[in-house]
Amino acid sequence: QVQLVESGGGLVQAGGSLRLSCAASGYTFSSYTMGWFRQAPGKEREFVAVISWSGATTNYTDSVKGRFTISRDNAKNAVYLQMNNLKPEDAAIYYCAAAAKGSTWTKPSEYRYWGQGTQVTVSS
Repeated sequence: QVQLVESGGGLVQAGGSLRLSCAASGYTFSSYTMGWFRQAPGKEREFVAVISWSGATTNYTDSVKGRFTISRDNAKNAVYLQMNNLKPEDAAIYYCAAAAKGSTWTKPSEYRYWGQGTQVTVSS
C-alpha cells in the first residue's frame, strides 16, 4: 500500500536548522509532484513548498523563501525539506504529500497521498 513516512523533526533553537525527510513507497514516486505542508495548533494546514516530478521546478510560500529548500531523489523515492534560520512561527507538524494532478499545487485538496507528519518545535 501507499506509504509516506516523514522523519527529521525535533526541537531546535531559533536560528537553527533541521532537515526533514519523507520516504515514499507503494506508488510511482517519480510521476508525482511532492509537497510539504504544515499545521500549527488551532490553525489550518498550510502550504510550505512543492517540487515537480523531475525536480526542475520548485515553489515556496513567501514566509519561508530564502530559508527553506525542497529537493527530491527519485532513485531513493525520497523528498527533503532543508529548513534554515528557523523561527518560532515555523513550529508545526510538517506533512509531506503527493499529487498526480493539480493547478496551484498549494491546496491540500490537490494532494492524493499524505504522511503522518513530523513535529517541529522552535524555541525562542
